[in-house]
Amino acid sequence: MSSESEAPVSATLPEEEDPSKSISKKAAKKEAAKQEKLRRRQEAAAATAVSSLSVEEEGPLANNYGDVPLYELQSANKPEGGNWTEAVNGKEWTKVGELTESLKDQEVLIRGRVHTTRPVSSKLTFVVLRQSGFTVQCVVSQKPDSVTKQMVKFVSSLNRESFVDIVGIVSVPGVSIKGASQQVEVQVRKLYCISKAVPNLPINIEDAARSEIEIEKALQEGEQLVRVNQDTRLNYRVLDIRTPANQAIFRIQSWVGAIFREFLLAEDFVEIHTPKLIGGSSEGGSAVFKLDYKGQPACLAQSPQLHKQMSICGDFRRVFEIGPVFRAEDSYTHRHLCEFTGLDVEMEINKHYSEVMDIVERLFVTIFDKLNEKCKKELEAVGKQYPFEPLKYNKDTLRLKFEEGVQMLKEAGVEIDPHGDLNTESERKLGQLVSEKYGTDFYILHYYPSNVRPFYTMISHENPLYSNSFDVFIRGEEIISGAQRVHVPEVLEERAQACGIDVKTISTYIDSFRYGAPPHGGFGVGLERVIMLFCGLNNIRKTSLYPRDPLRIAP
Repeated sequence: MSSESEAPVSATLPEEEDPSKSISKKAAKKEAAKQEKLRRRQEAAAATAVSSLSVEEEGPLANNYGDVPLYELQSANKPEGGNWTEAVNGKEWTKVGELTESLKDQEVLIRGRVHTTRPVSSKLTFVVLRQSGFTVQCVVSQKPDSVTKQMVKFVSSLNRESFVDIVGIVSVPGVSIKGASQQVEVQVRKLYCISKAVPNLPINIEDAARSEIEIEKALQEGEQLVRVNQDTRLNYRVLDIRTPANQAIFRIQSWVGAIFREFLLAEDFVEIHTPKLIGGSSEGGSAVFKLDYKGQPACLAQSPQLHKQMSICGDFRRVFEIGPVFRAEDSYTHRHLCEFTGLDVEMEINKHYSEVMDIVERLFVTIFDKLNEKCKKELEAVGKQYPFEPLKYNKDTLRLKFEEGVQMLKEAGVEIDPHGDLNTESERKLGQLVSEKYGTDFYILHYYPSNVRPFYTMISHENPLYSNSFDVFIRGEEIISGAQRVHVPEVLEERAQACGIDVKTISTYIDSFRYGAPPHGGFGVGLERVIMLFCGLNNIRKTSLYPRDPLRIAP
């Protein structure tokens, strides 16, 4: 710094008019930055020296742990790889869920998240490792041939949810391990952190996995536990879906899709994929997302209804689709979403619309049977956080006519318009009555009033006030809507106009029936609603991976 910049500032001049002070401030700032840089270099050098001393003290055992640099993760099979590469090369990975007593005394290589750490002393710490809902307790204990005190300290300092790779020996303790799903321990020999989580998570996985029963019991005992509310869960969904219950819910959902597809393919159905951008409403009404399509008005499909019928006209005979469905409803209920996954079916009918109900019955009994068979652990995990009664259903599914359902409600003191639709309360009440009388939570209600069904529904020839249509219920809530469809173009036009639909916007759909169309019918299922009701959950947002409702379009 120059002597000019060090000269005292005149007290008679205002601060902004003193050029020497301006120069002094700039120089001082520059010098401060220089000193800070020097300080950081000295600290880094000191840290390196300490690290070198630690490594020297530990000798080759220092290679048994540490943070894995990114370049090494990208070059695991190259000779220039580091300690982690040497530790994992040539070894098979073992899933945490597969760690059982049969692997006793065997060396394993596992990867997972740090669920919890429990330091006991400077020579011993416990780490619970989590992978896909399964957990295992890992013991990091100082040993002269593998684990140093520095390694124990490193492991104890790991943040929850960090990813680590562990090489260790499987042991079987003489007592039950309460804090882990696997009843074995891993005696850690090597541990490497491959991805660090931030130290302060917005929600704790243990808190998010806690049941309401636990929270209420703690309150009664004078202890207050953290309750993670729904909005917080959805705001940090990537953390929330790591809980055992959520891992289970979405694995059950995957199974439903797989069973649905497998069953229908075996029944000679063809899987199709229909457009989600269409020129007009597919269901009628105002619950449609409108958009501009290259200067033309368009909307998001409310269902694949029109195109799956057109595919029947294209001689596929039997079709199904699994895909997104969009409804612009301002519904803030526990069972409505603006986007959900639709399971849709359409098929030729030979004689009667009961043929469609036959498929529904066999399909869903198969789904329920296989879920109970294949997903026992998942259902147990869901029930631990959200206790529920297993679904009651019969192999021969109960079928009631709409009029019969109305009569049951009337006898129970509920007044219902015989030519109107059932509201949510009436559906629940009917579900309760059916469960008590017939011992089932799953049933079909058919022959609905024609004025409450979509324009493409076939009106009953016996009584035009009713239609060849049906709904299917689980625990008193509707999961399926289906019917025989109108395959006569003139009747379709008439019905569309009566429902307030501009026929021009669906002209290609109606025209497809002018070239010859077989009698046909089908149904649509909401995947998220099926899981919600099968597992007795209270909100559909629990079964939608990233829910979209009138208030949420993120994450």
